[in-house]
Amino acid sequence: MKDASSPTPPMAIDLRGISKSFGTVQANKDIYFSVPQGTIHGIVGENGAGKSTLMSILYGFYEADSGEIYIDGKLTRIRNSTDAIAAGIGMVHQHFMLVENFTVLENIILGAESGAMLSRSIADATTEAERLEEEFGLHVDLHARIDEIPVGQQQRVETIKALYRGARILILDEPTGVLTPQEADQLFDILRSLRDKGVTVIIITHKLREIMDLTDNVSVMRQGQIVANVKTSETSKEELAELMVGRKIRMDLDKTAADPKETLIEIKHLGLIDEQQIKRLEDITFEVHSGEIVGIAGVSGNGQSELLEILSGMRPCSKGEAHINGLTITPSQHSNPGEVRHASIAHVPEDRLKRGLIPRFSAGESAILGYHNNPEYNGAILSKAEAIKKHCLHLMDAFDVRPNHPALKSANFSGGNQQKLILAREMDPDPKVLLVGQPTRGVDIGAIEFIHKQIIAMRDRGSAVLLVSGELDELISLADRIVVMFDGRIVGEVNAAEADERTLGLMMANAHQEDEYKEATHG
Repeated sequence: MKDASSPTPPMAIDLRGISKSFGTVQANKDIYFSVPQGTIHGIVGENGAGKSTLMSILYGFYEADSGEIYIDGKLTRIRNSTDAIAAGIGMVHQHFMLVENFTVLENIILGAESGAMLSRSIADATTEAERLEEEFGLHVDLHARIDEIPVGQQQRVETIKALYRGARILILDEPTGVLTPQEADQLFDILRSLRDKGVTVIIITHKLREIMDLTDNVSVMRQGQIVANVKTSETSKEELAELMVGRKIRMDLDKTAADPKETLIEIKHLGLIDEQQIKRLEDITFEVHSGEIVGIAGVSGNGQSELLEILSGMRPCSKGEAHINGLTITPSQHSNPGEVRHASIAHVPEDRLKRGLIPRFSAGESAILGYHNNPEYNGAILSKAEAIKKHCLHLMDAFDVRPNHPALKSANFSGGNQQKLILAREMDPDPKVLLVGQPTRGVDIGAIEFIHKQIIAMRDRGSAVLLVSGELDELISLADRIVVMFDGRIVGEVNAAEADERTLGLMMANAHQEDEYKEATHG
């Protein structure tokens, strides 16, 4: 037991009066924020609340306009990530910073070699990595290539990288976005082990259940400021949600039973072999009817993305066929995104930055992508700037996109607000078929509530919705049926009303009995 007279240890992190602006937009305003050593601290808030900016200042991506940073009680200037690493701060990004054709060990030492001789670096790194693996339960094959190991282990590699560089403070940004429930549980065990051994952990997440299960304390941000610091044991998901958005949020989803009618998506024995002759899809067969939502569950990289790309006209298939609202897709009969859109089929891609918008374009320009040739936006010589601005403002108002500045570059919006702009663009025309990948990835709880209502409203108006999501609770609450994919194949289908996360997680890892499903679907 600690002697009551012993001095209180300094805070691992103590931010005092931190402010940061980007032009006229103030991302952080006079923030005071402290985290005790050896604790797990959560940060939650709406999109654009300033969470990522604050952590980017702590990790050296940005330098604060004003304020002070104290690390372990010492005033520390952090101008770049090199300063942050030297101060003992590591960060595991939402999108992993790994070289896929390098081994685990090569990724760990990249940029932190112990000398000019690579063999010496590898020997030193092997010893240290093995020690870290054993101490923190971060077991992974050091000699495997990154593209050969599952995403859960890739995340462990990122954690080992940070610890190898001496991190005593570890920041994780949306760490469970690509994990199965079982992998998420393993990650939480690792984070608790890190905390128990003195590492301070900060987790940014939109998943309030994770906050309640994992953290010791939680800070809530709204409009660039800290509005609450609470002990996790003394709060609730409902209270945190209300603090985040400034109003009460319904945590349950009000949804009536589906009333499916005609078949709008019919897929028969669809297959895909990619440019590297790797089989990405094999014998995919299922249907989606008007008036229903069919969800696809699976760990990222198991064929869901390729399936959406084929159905949206972005790539051809190698075998089989698909019929989607009057369009036929076969290996010899390709489609393209223009034809798909003309057939009243909308597509929200999984990767908003690569496929959903053009970062250097204005929000107004991104708001009409795919519709830019429509006469209402495109004149004989020049585009119709006022009509584009008016349309963008309409979408921004309908989906609460912040800030509501159509002239602002798309890259300058938070990820969640970029997502809302894309969803608004695709859903506003009320398409007959909606292909949607990860609709609420990186979106705050208030916007999630709104987006879910819009997707259900589309279903109730007779649209067919094919939904790919890594959030199992989202699939269970939104979908009417759930199809599970593993290694490019369908390994099961369940009624969403009877589904649970544990069963879906086992199916996603192919750790269940699939003989019954195979017999039922293939005879």
